[in-house]
Amino acid sequence: MKSYLVFGASKGLGDAFVRGVPEQGDKVWVVSRSRPESLDLIDGVQRIWIQADLSELNAATIVTDQLKNEPLDVLIYNVGIWEKEGFEDHYTFDKDEPADISHLIHVNITSTIVCIQALLPHLRQSAAGKIILIGSTAGLNNANSTQVSFVASKFAIRGITEALREHTRHDGIAVTCINPGELAAEIPYEEGPDRALATSDGTRIPLQDMVSIVRCIVNLSKAACVKEINMPALTDMNT
Repeated sequence: MKSYLVFGASKGLGDAFVRGVPEQGDKVWVVSRSRPESLDLIDGVQRIWIQADLSELNAATIVTDQLKNEPLDVLIYNVGIWEKEGFEDHYTFDKDEPADISHLIHVNITSTIVCIQALLPHLRQSAAGKIILIGSTAGLNNANSTQVSFVASKFAIRGITEALREHTRHDGIAVTCINPGELAAEIPYEEGPDRALATSDGTRIPLQDMVSIVRCIVNLSKAACVKEINMPALTDMNT
């Protein structure tokens, strides 16, 4: 049996992790602002909701207060916001407001560091702890994105992963960064990969593929560490 903590778990990719990664008998702490529907599943997995807003400075304290002294085997950090209308054709960095930039950096970078720091004592109780951070192909070289703050934050996730891996090496905690391309995140996990592929004409990655990658990492022995996985959509191989 394993214990998990998943951030950003109320919908999309985070919801897919909560539904698809754990096995019967496992326990999952589900961190999100709104109540996730996955709590209603009856599949032999114990799911416990921690209501927290990662834009708030006390989010890490809220999470650790709920955990008390519980050990964690796997931490999946799946958090990321982007610029307003950042994926629209008319978007321009010139019009980003300083307050919005600051908010994005706090949620995508500062909260990541602070929350993981607070959870290290719980991960150190595991015989083979694992931390998995979800980045983006936007954080890779030559990604051709003009979203300056978002791209900076995704490069930062890779930097956090590198330094954190060295910090936790002596604890036997493996740290991995997964950088997916465009996901079919609007198609609920329970509707299956075929629906996701059909909706996007095969141009976006089904959530099931990400779940498969994470399950593989989780099931590796404590001797192995996957440093980084870059997973663009096949139609976006310039990344």
